[in-house]
Amino acid sequence: MTEPLTAAPLTSADLFARLAALGIVTRTVEHPPLYTVEDSQALRGDIAGGHTKNLFLKDKKGNLFLVVVEEEARVDLKSLHGPLGAASRLSFGSAELLEEVLGVKPGAVTAFGPVNDTAGRVTVVLDAALMEHAEINCHPLINTATTTIARDDLVRFLRATGHEPIILAVPRRAEEAEGDPA
Repeated sequence: MTEPLTAAPLTSADLFARLAALGIVTRTVEHPPLYTVEDSQALRGDIAGGHTKNLFLKDKKGNLFLVVVEEEARVDLKSLHGPLGAASRLSFGSAELLEEVLGVKPGAVTAFGPVNDTAGRVTVVLDAALMEHAEINCHPLINTATTTIARDDLVRFLRATGHEPIILAVPRRAEEAEGDPA
C-alpha cells in the first residue's frame, strides 16, 4: 500500500493506529515538550527501558540516515560513515529536510519517523547497545509524549514501513569508549 508522496505526515493518532493494526502493544506517557536529552531526563519521569537519542544525518551525495542510539551515547560522527558505507563523512540534515522526509520537527526526531518516509529515502540504523534493552522508548512523532515499544516490535514496525533497520555497534567518541566521563 503505497501512499502518494504529497501525503501529509502522520499524526500520533495515525501512528498508534498503524501500530495497533500490526498487533503491536505500546505504552505512552504524556509530558511537557522535550527538546534535549537533558530535558527528557529531568521531565519524563521514571519510564523503564532504553531511552533514545536520534541523529538525522546525510552524506555529500544526499544519502540520509536515521541513527538511533541510547540517550547517553556520544557518537563519533567522524568515523560513523565507515561502517555505514556512506559516501563521505556525515553531517546533520537540515530542519527542512527532516520535516520533508520524516515529517517531524527538530526535538521530535524518533525511530517512528520512517513511517512518513514513503519514498524510502532514509536508512535506519539501530545501535546494538540500545537493542540490548527489551523495551525502547521513542517520541510518537511529537515531543510531548514518550512511547514504550518492545525491541522486536520496533524492528517489526520499521520493516512494515519498508525500512529494514541496520543493527550495528555505532562508534563512540574516544572519551566514552575509554570510560572517562565527558
